[in-house]
Amino acid sequence: MKDVDYMAVAETAMAQIQQGAFLTVKAGDRLNTMTIGWATIGYCWKKPIFMVAVRDSRHTFTIIEDAADFTVSVPSGDMKKEVLFCGTKSGRDMDKFAQCDLKTIPGRKVASPIIDLPGIHFECRIVYKSAMDPARLTPDYEPIYPAKDYHTLYFGEILDCYEI
Repeated sequence: MKDVDYMAVAETAMAQIQQGAFLTVKAGDRLNTMTIGWATIGYCWKKPIFMVAVRDSRHTFTIIEDAADFTVSVPSGDMKKEVLFCGTKSGRDMDKFAQCDLKTIPGRKVASPIIDLPGIHFECRIVYKSAMDPARLTPDYEPIYPAKDYHTLYFGEILDCYEI
């Protein structure tokens, strides 16, 4: 593992996240990963912050609501098949790790593990969450939510950032 500055890799990470990355959460004995395609990386509250959006209808939502942290694993190699699978299948119905032969390794600073793959890894402590208020959403974004399954935004202080 090679420690990296989160801002030095932010542009690369965000470009890959648009193609898909893995958000992994653990709470107690519950563990799940899902694909994310939206996120932000920045600086807020005098801290490095990684914000992820999870729809309330997702299985991951039921876990992250009880979690203290999350990890984001941004693959540098070809993981299109796994990213697609984890973005279209629910951990309620199956073990996505087993189905995709994804291995985890413990986080260095958080309870949630990372996906053991070449790429950039962020370990984040949840410091704030906010459910979207649809009344405050600009009307031209409403088509993104035809089922009215809005996101909850999770802001994680980046505690560790490294490449494998």
